[in-house]
This record gives sequence, C-alpha cells and structure tokens, in this order.
Amino acid sequence: MSFTSQCLPLFCLIIGIDPMKLPNPADLAFMAALPDALVCLDGTKIESPVAWQSKRRPELATLIQHYEYGSLPTVKVSPVALPIHENKSAMGGKAWLREFAVRMGPKAPPIHLLVLLPNSKVSQKMPVPIFLGVSFTGNQTITKEPGVRLATCWQYDKYPGVEKNLATEASRGTASKVWNPELILDAGYGLAVFQTNEVDPDNKELRGGLQPWIRDQEKHTPEKWGSIALWAWTFSRMVDVLVQDPSIDSKRIVAVGHSRLGKTVYLAAALDERIAMSIPLQAGCGGTAPARGTVGESVKRINTAFPHWFNSRFKEFNDRPQALPFDQHAMAALIAPRPVLFPNASDDQWANPDGQFAILQAADPVYKLLGFEGLASQIKPPINVLSAGRLGYWERAGKHEMNTDDWKVFVEFAKKHLGS
Repeated sequence: MSFTSQCLPLFCLIIGIDPMKLPNPADLAFMAALPDALVCLDGTKIESPVAWQSKRRPELATLIQHYEYGSLPTVKVSPVALPIHENKSAMGGKAWLREFAVRMGPKAPPIHLLVLLPNSKVSQKMPVPIFLGVSFTGNQTITKEPGVRLATCWQYDKYPGVEKNLATEASRGTASKVWNPELILDAGYGLAVFQTNEVDPDNKELRGGLQPWIRDQEKHTPEKWGSIALWAWTFSRMVDVLVQDPSIDSKRIVAVGHSRLGKTVYLAAALDERIAMSIPLQAGCGGTAPARGTVGESVKRINTAFPHWFNSRFKEFNDRPQALPFDQHAMAALIAPRPVLFPNASDDQWANPDGQFAILQAADPVYKLLGFEGLASQIKPPINVLSAGRLGYWERAGKHEMNTDDWKVFVEFAKKHLGS
C-alpha cells in the first residue's frame, strides 16, 4: 500500500496538518545529522514559545506517531478503578497498600494497579507525589505482602517464579530490588505499578489482555498503534485513575520504565502533559537513543526482533534511518519544559549511552526557547555523577537492569525538581 493511500489519524486533521503534505519516505532527504527540533517541515524557524506551541510541537507529535509508534487508540473511555484489596498497615506499618482492578469498559478485561503510599504522609492528610511505573512482572513481585493478586496473564519465562509462562506463588517479592518500594516510601513518595502484559502480551505471536478489546472498539491497521503506543495509552489511563485520588498529588506524577518500558514512559510523557517527569531507564533504540546512531541496536534490528512494538511505517526506515524527518530528541522536546532523566549503564552499550546524551543536547534549545534550563552542562558527566538539569543524565557502572542504585538517583532527581 502506498503512503498516499494510507489514512492519517484524525488527530492530524484536527490540529491542521494536511496528511498529503507529510513527506513520503521515498522522497525524504538523507539527513546524517539530527534534524533541528526548532525547524518545521516547511522550513519555518521557530523563534518564540507561541510558535513552538502552535506550530512545531503539534507537528512533532504528529510525526512521531505517524512514522514510528503509530497513532494511539482513539476509543473514548472513562476508567473505573474497583478496589480489590487494601491493607492500611502494610510493610510493617510503613505503607497504605491498595490494589485496583481498572476497567476501561464493562466488558473490558481489567488492568490491575498496585498503589503504595507512605503512612507518614497519609496520616497527615498530605497528598503524596508518586512514581507510576509499568512493570515486566506482576504486582505480586513488587512486595511479599499477602493479599496482592497473583498475576494470571502471560509472563516472561526468564523471571523467577514463572513456570510455562505463568506466575506462581514463588514469584512473590522477587522484584522488590527492582522497584525498591521501601526506599521510595522512606523518601516520602508513593509507588503505583501495573504490568504491561495485562495490556498486550510482549510476544509477537500472542494476542491477549486489553488488546483484543481495543481492536473491537476501533478498526486497527498496521500503520496504527503498535504495542508501545498501546502500553503508553494505557499508562495515561492509569494517570486518569491517580489524578482522581485525593491522597495523591496529581501535579507530581513521575513516569518510570526500563528498556522497552522506558520507551513506553518516554512516549507517554511526550503526549500526556499531566505527567510531571519522565524517567526512561536504558530505553535505547526506538526510545532515548538516536535512530541515526551507529552504536548498539539499530532500527532494522529492533524492527526485526520486535515487529509488534512499532507501526508498519517505522519499518520503511530499516535501511535508512537517516531519512526519518525527526529523531528521538523530538520526544524530549515534546516533554519540555518538564524534567526528564536519561539513566544509563556503562556496560549497556546496546542502548548507546553516548548517543542518548547527544539526544539531550539536541533537545536543549527547546528548553532554552521556553525560558528554562535544559542540560546543566553540555559535557557528558563522569560515571556515577548526576547531571541534574531539567534534561538530566546519569550513568553508572554495570549492566542492563533497574536496581537500588538507580532508584536512589531517581529519588534525588525527583526531589530536586518536584520537591520532597
């Protein structure tokens, strides 16, 4: 199917961008350098915050969906969070633990959201800032607290306590050092988590979770959303739930995800301005690393291994990512002037840490245009030194994982920009 015969999402028309004026991948120039975030497709140079908001920002939001992630679902929902478990003295009295079954519609399968808030703040009736994360594993892995529902959806076999792609009781608490709830609670923040596989199993051969229900609500074609866009859309539906909770500070919601789920929270924050901060950990190609990068994973490699993550148009750039009319700094630019932190690890060159810092450098002019500090320094910081501008960067020694050292920095960065 040709580019001109494909249907651009309705949002493109709503914001006044003619789909016929978007460039055809076959005609795009070969651009080795990162495209200027402040230059529009028609060559207009953006020189004011008003022009940014009215012209370039909506253009970038259109481009990243059209050419990479696909347009997010358009089905209108009003999520209903039904409480299924509560313990007001969990974790030795430290936490108010609640779990909800969140439904998008009466016949929609539920997404289970685990919420942990520090009793030290709840007892004082203080709205709690919160980290909202999307997890590879079920809610029962976050804490050993009894009563948390054992996930029944498809699971990755590589995680402890999983047998034949199903969670067992042995999985309880196995991700506590991944999510570090006690550290977060001690810092005065809350933690909310849901599992990606309840939304859309991360398996190109499977359909399940919420995905079939979404497909029933609207026609889906390959150029529309892939799994990452569907996960990001659901992330915003969890934000819908949290902002209605008076015990949570709706102005201080921090999005956290690792690897492919780092890509998810990066996209979610770019398109949902209610998210106060985004922390995409080691998000790499298709996320926080440049598509034009020559280190680590490539566009062709990621599309071949994980064809379900992105839309069909992104695959047209497998052998020529330099032809993309944007790069991943467009996402940080869409988040501007809200803080975003790129955490990395020195042994994880597959995620291209140096390239990720270049992405922050390319987004920096947008923060400056809006009157805010972007990067604290144009020089990449040494290992284990946090560069804590609104465009934050941190790199530790070690491998591709989320751990306690990461969370110490996440909390430090959040406190700097959002307060304690």
